[in-house]
This record gives sequence, structure tokens and C-alpha cells, in this order.
Amino acid sequence: MKNIKVLGTGCANCKTTLRLIEEAAQSAGVEVALEKVEELSEIMQYGVMSTPGVVLDGQVVHAGGIPSKEAIASWLTGAAPEAGCCSGDSSTSGKCCG
Repeated sequence: MKNIKVLGTGCANCKTTLRLIEEAAQSAGVEVALEKVEELSEIMQYGVMSTPGVVLDGQVVHAGGIPSKEAIASWLTGAAPEAGCCSGDSSTSGKCCG
């Protein structure tokens, strides 16, 4: 089971991100524990400055804007992360955009 947190204070993009992840997991038959984190202090602990943010098994994999369906599918299947801000570059001490 994958543990996924969607970080955001409740904006439309955050709700869309949550829905897209739910739909992708259901389509792929992947079991997920999906949590919506709206508390600003908890969001800041992940170093996310732009929401929505997505945390997969404790690691920030996305921040800012709605993630693509392809990116979400790659998170669920364990394929390479999407290119860009959260491309898995460990030089930022494990923090996205940080």
C-alpha cells in the first residue's frame, strides 16, 4: 500500500489533485492510503511553498499546480518521477524545490 498525502489548504487545485490520485489508483488497482493535509504548519514541515503538494511514502514528489495523469501513474507504479521541480534530485536534502 502506498501512503499519499495531498498538501493544500483546500483550493480547487488541491481538490482536483486529490480526485485525480483517487481515480488513478482505482484504475490501476493500486491500494493507497490517501490523506488530505490542510494545516499550514504541517505543510511547511515538508518544505512545500506552492500547493498542491504531494507526498508519497514520506517523500515530496510534487509541488505547485495540478500534477499530470502521467506523473500520478508513475508514482503509483514506481516508474521514474516526472521531470521538473521534483525530479528526484537529492541535492535539495530530500525537499522539493527547497
